[in-house]
Amino acid sequence: MAATTLPEVIARMRAIEAAGRPSDGVVCFSRLYRQVTEGVNARLAARTFADPQFLERLDIVFANLFFDAVAANKHDPARTPAAWAPLFAARSNRGIAPLQFALAGMNAHINRDLPVALVTTCEELARELRGDSPEHSDYLLVNGLLEQVEAQVKASYLPGPLGFLDRIVHRFDRIDDVVAMWNVRRARDAAWTNAETLWALRNRGPLRTEFMETLDRMVGFAGRGLLVPTYTRFGKLARRLDRA
Repeated sequence: MAATTLPEVIARMRAIEAAGRPSDGVVCFSRLYRQVTEGVNARLAARTFADPQFLERLDIVFANLFFDAVAANKHDPARTPAAWAPLFAARSNRGIAPLQFALAGMNAHINRDLPVALVTTCEELARELRGDSPEHSDYLLVNGLLEQVEAQVKASYLPGPLGFLDRIVHRFDRIDDVVAMWNVRRARDAAWTNAETLWALRNRGPLRTEFMETLDRMVGFAGRGLLVPTYTRFGKLARRLDRA
């Protein structure tokens, strides 16, 4: 059953977190996703938007695509979208930092799922997917809120003085390169553009399917790059002390 409210979305994320170890890659992403969702929703309540119904429904449709990927991987792994496959395949790899798992999940979810969620939501609510629409203006306003919350949540993945030291010595590793690959604003801009393409192809079944398959594979390729092992000794020690 698909989630139908934001409280249900958040409850399902918590259930995913409770079902696995804190170091599990999917749990790492779900934790970041939930924290970002909670933080953004709190900020949304204090802002005025042209179409709040659209934003709320988009959040729910978007989250259900993540839950669908989790269910597919559990019950029929062959049905796991290619964009999500790298995260599920590497979820138990101890050489990968939690932040990498979180970013790989965001890569799959925003670059692959968000265009689908945008088109689905517009169809459900009889909205036009246009760059000059009120919905697009609201969408851009959310970018700033997402960046604020995402920065706070990212910092929580490597806390304390050892975390600071870890960030210094990361210049000798590849995690700086990995993090630099990810920018939420650019990813959401690309997602809107890809959604416009899907919208234009909504009556062109075979071509739309081919476009989605290509997008799915490309996002999966990027996900594998985000999951190159980069776990440093200081990072491991920082997290051990944080859990103590």
